[in-house]
Amino acid sequence: MAELLDDLRAETASLEALLQPLNDEDWERPTPAEGWAIRDQVSHLAWFDDAAVRAATDPDAYRASVLSDSRSVDDLALEARGMPPGELHDWFRTSRARSLEVFATLGARDRLPWFGPEMSAASFVTARLMETWAHGQDVADALGVTREPTTRLRHVAMLGYRARPYGFAVRGLPVPGEPVRVELAMPDGTTWTAGPDDADAVVRGTVLDFCLVVTQRIHLSDTGLETTGAPARAWMEIAQAFAGAPGKGRPPKSG
Repeated sequence: MAELLDDLRAETASLEALLQPLNDEDWERPTPAEGWAIRDQVSHLAWFDDAAVRAATDPDAYRASVLSDSRSVDDLALEARGMPPGELHDWFRTSRARSLEVFATLGARDRLPWFGPEMSAASFVTARLMETWAHGQDVADALGVTREPTTRLRHVAMLGYRARPYGFAVRGLPVPGEPVRVELAMPDGTTWTAGPDDADAVVRGTVLDFCLVVTQRIHLSDTGLETTGAPARAWMEIAQAFAGAPGKGRPPKSG
């Protein structure tokens, strides 16, 4: 948990480095997420940080209020659009600081409710890191900034790998029975792997490409990922590391 929290703090700082210099007009810049500006990416993170705190501190209240909330993520973004950028930024900072304080009190195996299946605290924190990185990518893209990948992406990769069955289940599809191995080149020159060594179905490439695909920030055809075997290809075409309804994904850049 200590390592995860340190990496979540570092990922938060990376996002803050993008947000801090922005003027009021910059907050309205469109991001690759259809209909969402930079402000919507940040309000989304702040709202779900608040929900995460409630899930961790009062699970019954979370189940009674948050899980019964019928508003979509687009509805929530729309409701926050009247907030001045400075106030919105303060909301995110306060919510993130509070969530980090609460997460630090949890044991790695503590169970917490969330929008998909119940999660361990370690997976829960990993999910917040994944969301921070993914929405931070949208902000970076809106600003035309290229972010250097870090070894923190190992957390996103693991979450994406473990969520393989979820991507099929949320679409009402059967999960292929064959195992899939993942072999990814890390920024520090090492190789990150998951899955059986002898699996016939394999996904190979960089950790950045893999994480962009499982967070649906890029179309598979626009990456250098190589898939061997039908189960690997079928997974990568619908991979989804985040909870909730099937994501829209991104269209291929070629059209």
